[in-house]
Amino acid sequence: QVELVEVGGGTVQTGGSLRLSCAASRNIFSIYDMGWYRQAPGKQRELVAVITAGGSTNYDDSVAGRFTLSGDAANTIYLQMNNLKPEDKAVYYCNARKMAGSMTFNSWGQGTQVTVSS
Repeated sequence: QVELVEVGGGTVQTGGSLRLSCAASRNIFSIYDMGWYRQAPGKQRELVAVITAGGSTNYDDSVAGRFTLSGDAANTIYLQMNNLKPEDKAVYYCNARKMAGSMTFNSWGQGTQVTVSS
């Protein structure tokens, strides 16, 4: 089991920036996909961005060009969020996932609130 600790979040005005970080309890790069999901009130949790174990980075269309996901190649990933919009308001969750055969191993952070005021 991997434990994930998130830091960051807060309240900014439209157009502002925030940086989230997520540290895993051990080095899982190249083993787990790591990324960020978000969940707005009344909506399902959705993928924001992910770095795969193979090193590819993928973004949801709604954040592409504004958010940047990076990692330190050890156990921490960062989500730089620029030009934030009110629709980005949500609880952001860090995720680490590994698939082994028919089994999926999923770990989640505690969640951090991002609020964007208009």
